[in-house]
Amino acid sequence: MAEPGARAEQSTREMPPLMGRGGPPMARLMGKPEPAKDVRGTLLRLWGYLRRQRLALIVTAAIVVVNTGLAVTGPYLLGVAIDDALTPGDLAKLAQVGLLMLGVYALNAFFTWLQAYIMAGAAQRTVRDLRADLFDRLQDLPLRYFDGNPHGDLMSRLTNDIEAINTVLSESVTQLISGALSLFAIAAIMLWLNPLLALVTLLTTPVMITLLTRLLMRRTRTAFRAQQSTLGALNGLIEETISGQRVVKAYGRETAVIAHFDTANQSFRRAATQAQIFAGFMGPITNFVNNTGLAILGGVGGWMVIQGMATVGTIASFINYSRQFGRPLNEIANLFNTIQGAVAGAERVFELIDETPEHVAAAAPVATKTLAGDVIFDDVSFAYTPDAPVLKHVSLHASPGQTVALVGPTGAGKTTIVNLLTRFYDVDSGRILVDGADIRTLDRYALRRQLGIVLQDTYLFTGTVLENIRYGRLDASDEEVHAAARLANAEQFIHRLPHGYATLLSERANNLSQGQRQLLAIARAILADPRILILDEATSSVDTRTEQQIQEAMLRLMAGRTSFVIAHRLSTIRSADQILVLNHGEIVERGTHASLLAERGFYHELYTSQFRGQLASDAAGYGRSTLISSNEPVSR
Repeated sequence: MAEPGARAEQSTREMPPLMGRGGPPMARLMGKPEPAKDVRGTLLRLWGYLRRQRLALIVTAAIVVVNTGLAVTGPYLLGVAIDDALTPGDLAKLAQVGLLMLGVYALNAFFTWLQAYIMAGAAQRTVRDLRADLFDRLQDLPLRYFDGNPHGDLMSRLTNDIEAINTVLSESVTQLISGALSLFAIAAIMLWLNPLLALVTLLTTPVMITLLTRLLMRRTRTAFRAQQSTLGALNGLIEETISGQRVVKAYGRETAVIAHFDTANQSFRRAATQAQIFAGFMGPITNFVNNTGLAILGGVGGWMVIQGMATVGTIASFINYSRQFGRPLNEIANLFNTIQGAVAGAERVFELIDETPEHVAAAAPVATKTLAGDVIFDDVSFAYTPDAPVLKHVSLHASPGQTVALVGPTGAGKTTIVNLLTRFYDVDSGRILVDGADIRTLDRYALRRQLGIVLQDTYLFTGTVLENIRYGRLDASDEEVHAAARLANAEQFIHRLPHGYATLLSERANNLSQGQRQLLAIARAILADPRILILDEATSSVDTRTEQQIQEAMLRLMAGRTSFVIAHRLSTIRSADQILVLNHGEIVERGTHASLLAERGFYHELYTSQFRGQLASDAAGYGRSTLISSNEPVSR
């Protein structure tokens, strides 16, 4: 099983520090805000998720209709109380109407809570489906996508953008529907009560709609999209900095990191401030227009009462209706901030969901059986970027059970061969055959289930030791896990852990040493029982004693399997069946350890220079130990 987290070898590109993977977030933070895209299409796609909750929506709609009727009944009863009870002095009638109004408002409060409760559940289920689709797409995306996008930005889409959508669905949808129904109901009842006063009240509506749509909506939408984008970039910078804290502290880069963060934080502040300023215009504008309309209504209504054209109760009802008519518009204005943020977030979520997945079905898929492990690279060329070829016309053949060592300087293309064999990337030209079949015709996941990878930078997940080993084969029993750990020479240190196999590992297993993590990775690969094995610098950063343990475990793991070994320590691959020497993306030499040394070529140069370096290191160590020994009595 392929181990997650394998990195592409990009020999000709060097990332600037703290700038994000494959496209620095700071570049986007300092660029122009992205304009809003297909808003109508985004809303339709959101509706596609929301309409799955049909029953909840139908019940909510029914409650909204009832609630709207109750809301418009209250002001009407107020007018009745003034004209039919208060003016004539009929206290019994006044008490009767008052109790009726109390019941209406109590029912209105209950149904308001009920519709919010039902809609909150529907919104959470909708967001659950949306989040699941987004996470599923992340699992399907090729590694090339993760190389080119900051991880923090991807996390922001799963958290901040999804939460913005959730807020709108759970709180704003019912308010918008209720507001729209209220507008029509109030307009209808005002026209029924007094057409002239209704026209005066409704006069301000077109003015408000024009201000909302033409002057503010477009600019606010663009501002909120820029806010969501800069927030994602800021999260990317934070995630990268936290993950690289050891490097930051080792190089004393705290001041530079703080400067980068301050720049990113200021960029987000500017974008968020601009978005909030535009959204902040909504409330004052609507309040001003509503209050202006109320003043006009009061003047015209007073004149009509004096002229005998309307009653005091009617004017009181109209004043209440005028406030109720303005309330939905005020709510829309106040929700505008949230709605624009949600639309911008939804656009970013759907952009990611629409990315091309990795597992595109082959035109004529070949059934993947248990592999023998015969691997052929036939004139393979590949580049991560078009102008920087990493492999150039590489051909090799590994027979079943053979051990093939890949050596060469950093950036020669060794890890790229592994990335192509595992189909983390596909070749640009040529082909790779496994048991005679082009791997592009094989099911990608079925192929990877017969591959085992042990990387230099071992990735372990938060969980127990047992769970991390079982990651190699999820249906393995505890006994099989224990047996794999014994073969990997890992059981001895596991028993020394506080809770043995049940010991909980911290994030990235930082409570284990590098060598212990490597042994667990080997145990995981043993449990997976792959037919093709890939060992990428598995012993490059451990001490001599641990290296010996790892070497023993690797020999057990490699037995009977086709193995590709990447090693900088050339002494570790002397027994390989064939050694391929790469330089600048080409195989410049191939053969056994003895034959390559006899040729006195590039491999001989690499080997002897490494051997000289080892001698120099041993000599320096001897000198230091001698010095310490001579000073020992003094220090005591």
